[in-house]
Amino acid sequence: MDILSLIGVTLALVAVFGGTIAKGSGIAALWNGAAFVIVILGTIAAALVQTRPAVFMRAFRILPWVFVQPRLEPEATIEKIVNWSQVARKEGLLGLESLAEEETDVFSKKGLQLLVDGTEPDNIRTILEVEMSTKEDFDTQAAKVFESMGIYAPTMGIVGAVMGLMAVMQNLADPSRLGAGIAAAFVATIYGIASANLFFLPMSNKLKTTIQNQSAHREMIVEGIISIAEGENPRNIETKLQGYLQR
Repeated sequence: MDILSLIGVTLALVAVFGGTIAKGSGIAALWNGAAFVIVILGTIAAALVQTRPAVFMRAFRILPWVFVQPRLEPEATIEKIVNWSQVARKEGLLGLESLAEEETDVFSKKGLQLLVDGTEPDNIRTILEVEMSTKEDFDTQAAKVFESMGIYAPTMGIVGAVMGLMAVMQNLADPSRLGAGIAAAFVATIYGIASANLFFLPMSNKLKTTIQNQSAHREMIVEGIISIAEGENPRNIETKLQGYLQR
């Protein structure tokens, strides 16, 4: 569980609702169904127009990463790679076949299978880096869905405010309705700016950071597998991979 994300969301809600109460408006003043439809649904609609279906679906699959980070455990991975190198040193690369079958991580499993198949180190690097780069690019596109929503939301807020003021202008003959109408118009602006800067943009940046961490972890696995393929000493492999722990 990412405690910082939970604290951040909690503080964001406290800032908005607490500020409204402190200003004397009351929480009820923040609710307006028409503004919600214009800003939130309009923002989602704009994101849908610019995004491929597979990317949009992926965006909401990785959304939980904002609060629950994927478990990487680099120290345990290094230990596992060193164990692979020791097995390869004693039994040869074919000795890794049983470990490849037992491996649960798909990326590591593919690397081990390439080792067992006797693939040249340069070819192993190329194959794994292509897969790593493709996955990183796809997940980054998914994270950018929320970035785009953060860009569109304030504009939709302005649209909602203008539409609200248009409604107010049509009721100028009834002064009793002007105050409530103007307040409702500005609620749309709050929805747009607050959702963008408190939620959509921060979520996108958190997802991008998580994706980068995953790529760094896979990069470490690639380096370890290449080192095994080149016959490096297990102790040297461990020393080399520990450099990744400094990130």
